[in-house]
Amino acid sequence: MLKQFKEFAFKGNLVDMAVGFILGAGLATLVKSFVANIVMPLLGLLLADVDFSKMKWKVAAAKTDDTGKVIKEAVNVNYGIVITEAITFIMLAFVVFIIVKKVLEGKKKEEEKAPAKPSEEIVLLTEIRDALKK
Repeated sequence: MLKQFKEFAFKGNLVDMAVGFILGAGLATLVKSFVANIVMPLLGLLLADVDFSKMKWKVAAAKTDDTGKVIKEAVNVNYGIVITEAITFIMLAFVVFIIVKKVLEGKKKEEEKAPAKPSEEIVLLTEIRDALKK
């Protein structure tokens, strides 16, 4: 059983998939940082200094006692954060689309460059021809 697991775990496809997950996580972190630190501030600037991280809809106000101590926190719907995450998702999906498209184009070019193997009939006929020449 251990031998079977070892064969499964270290097959080329599984290792490739693991590398893909690790690179995907790194790419997601990079895209998230890019959106949060570059895209959203610039978008906010274009939209009259809107800070998306502070955009929210207050559902219920905070409750305080007579001394001003907060008894119950305010209930907010933070839709600005959802907008930011949606933009992050769209950009990440676009980047992954471009990468996959380029990888598939590279594989297609490799397949086109590789000469097609002759059929069994042609190989057999070639052997017969060569034998007759002798």
